[in-house]
Amino acid sequence: MPDRLDKPLSSAIFSWEALLIVIAVVIFAVNSFASPYFLDPWSLSDLTFNFTEKGLIALAMALLIISGEIDLSVAAIVALASTMMGMAVQAGAGTPVLVAIGIAVGLACGAFNGLLVTRLGLPSIVVTIGTMSLFRGIAFIILGDQAYKGYPESFAFFGQGYVWWVFSFELALFLVAALIYWFVLHRTSFGRRVFAIGNNPVACQFSGVRVDRIKFILFCLTGLMSGIASVLITSRLGSTRPSIAQGYELE
Repeated sequence: MPDRLDKPLSSAIFSWEALLIVIAVVIFAVNSFASPYFLDPWSLSDLTFNFTEKGLIALAMALLIISGEIDLSVAAIVALASTMMGMAVQAGAGTPVLVAIGIAVGLACGAFNGLLVTRLGLPSIVVTIGTMSLFRGIAFIILGDQAYKGYPESFAFFGQGYVWWVFSFELALFLVAALIYWFVLHRTSFGRRVFAIGNNPVACQFSGVRVDRIKFILFCLTGLMSGIASVLITSRLGSTRPSIAQGYELE
């Protein structure tokens, strides 16, 4: 009986999550001794700009991977969405329109990937390698070696703004999104279906779970988060280039 009670505690202590927390604490401790400026609130806030765009994409990608699929075109979606926003700003579009375009392009690209995988039955890794080249290629065709600039000042807030003094908008958005994804994955029937599909999609299909529909939704969510990340990184850099976010899919 004591062994059964102790097992959950020991498994929690030696879980991956606990290990990551320990590693993070060690890194913070070492860096705080190495540099007196490391724990400065502004320095810590600036560090968040480097990972929040990738983190937003990773939230949706985690659900997709759990379901047994993958999307390698996320970085190319960021580039294409940024390119479309650049074209819109050249036409005089305002901040609300730019944000809507970035998110809409990301969602459309995710839906396109989802349709190819669920309707045609193609492997997601093959599909997204192809669309990665397609989306990035369109961005290069439109821009070439040029860059779009001239974004409105109000647009810069999404990638450079702060809330609550030293709390970046990007970090606030990431934390809210992380809570939502955690709740969906661990506290809803949709999340349980995602886990079940990743474990045995055939059994889920026979159990009445609409496997293809859920996978399509997950691809759409991944594209949506890539579009949001595109808004943030374009806002932070203040410009659009076809090489933007290159390599994100492997990070």
